[in-house]
Amino acid sequence: MAKAIALGVALFVFWLALSGHYTPFLLAMGLLSTLLCVFIAARMGLIDSESVPTQLSGHLLVYWAWLAVEIVKSNWAVGRLILTPSPSLRQQFVLVPTTQSTEMGRVIFANSITLTPGTVTVETAEHALLVHTLHPSFIPSIAPMGERVSAVEGA
Repeated sequence: MAKAIALGVALFVFWLALSGHYTPFLLAMGLLSTLLCVFIAARMGLIDSESVPTQLSGHLLVYWAWLAVEIVKSNWAVGRLILTPSPSLRQQFVLVPTTQSTEMGRVIFANSITLTPGTVTVETAEHALLVHTLHPSFIPSIAPMGERVSAVEGA
């Protein structure tokens, strides 16, 4: 029930953000459509800890802020690397072990790697990710990312 309420609140807030109209009639229609969506999701059995990860909410916001900083730093590093007169690209594939206990944690980790410029997750497995990097200097930033995702997941 708590997950259904959390989903309803999240959907209604999202509706409010996208709507921009706050007349009583439209607010009632937004609430009605939100309740209908939650009802349909519950009937389909879609409300679980994977689809409504309420256990991650606070820690995930902190992680996203940290990831945004890492993305900016990686953008700068990739820009410096490719804009030098003779770029020294030394592409390689690296097998990165994962410490996440759930599939959602591994997906967050793999997507975070891909979002960070200079690295791309090519393949996922249960205990490792195959990552392509433009330069070996990008590899050390991957391990702290995995630790942070594990901390978010275990919160």
